Amino acid sequence: MVIDIKSIELFVRIASTRAIAKAGKEFGYSATASSQRIQELEKALGTKLLNRTTRTVSLSTDGELFLIHSKKILESIDEAITDLQAAKSTIKGVIRVAASVSFGRKYITPYIAEFLNSYPEVIINLELNDSIFDIVKNGFDLAFRIGELEPSTLMARKIASNTRMLVASPEYLAKYGTPLCSNDLKKHNCIILESNNVWELENPNGIKVETRVKGNFSTNYGEAITQHAINGGGIALKSKWDLFEHLSSNTLVSILNDHTVKPEWNVWAVRPPGRLVSARVRIFTEFIEKKLKLEVEKFVV
Repeated sequence: MVIDIKSIELFVRIASTRAIAKAGKEFGYSATASSQRIQELEKALGTKLLNRTTRTVSLSTDGELFLIHSKKILESIDEAITDLQAAKSTIKGVIRVAASVSFGRKYITPYIAEFLNSYPEVIINLELNDSIFDIVKNGFDLAFRIGELEPSTLMARKIASNTRMLVASPEYLAKYGTPLCSNDLKKHNCIILESNNVWELENPNGIKVETRVKGNFSTNYGEAITQHAINGGGIALKSKWDLFEHLSSNTLVSILNDHTVKPEWNVWAVRPPGRLVSARVRIFTEFIEKKLKLEVEKFVV
């Protein structure tokens, strides 16, 4: 059985974009040629990878399994190539990086000096911005994003899990009481990120409940939500990585601990389309990933 690596690449991109023609265009294939490549791949594997309709494309059960292995195969090839590149040349050049303000301040900025001391010929341009923007159009090599990713042509790699939780200050809870179920949130002042006023929680029985919350303060700035909660302004929905120091100091306490916030907002490293990544970008991504894991291990929450 002979399987073309290009077909595996195409399959992975289709899984990401959910569009055969769109994914094929990245490789210079027509829609027909793309479909033929996938059919040949399915024939070689002896199983159906995609469920196709006139409007949608989704992965079959075998397709989900093959996607996991396909990503590992392509990552191994990429690592081999970039390792060879790194061995032949000095790591140098500019890395343009984007991240949210809170994440960048806590988990990127503190380690920039260490990285640049190890790779003195690298230049890092870091932009901290809570808005999601087009990294390709704006010329960025890498962005760290948190949450569910929309289907796109960007290449994404999960670098950390990120559970979320509901928190409030002890003073707020002493004054207004502690919610015991998701429905109780309707009675409280909730701090809202932009227009995200529908919070989904899974109760101890495994039932998911969406609750429309309200409050007298909303913002697009994550750190403003944290500070307002510390000041007794209400209940906040925050990423666990953003709360370690506040939970440890008891300036914030978690509530509804027998519930699980859905969906999980993982931490992703995303980069422009194209399978190969420069050695400097890959090394920096892996460096931040290791630092993030070390930071998380410091806290037991």
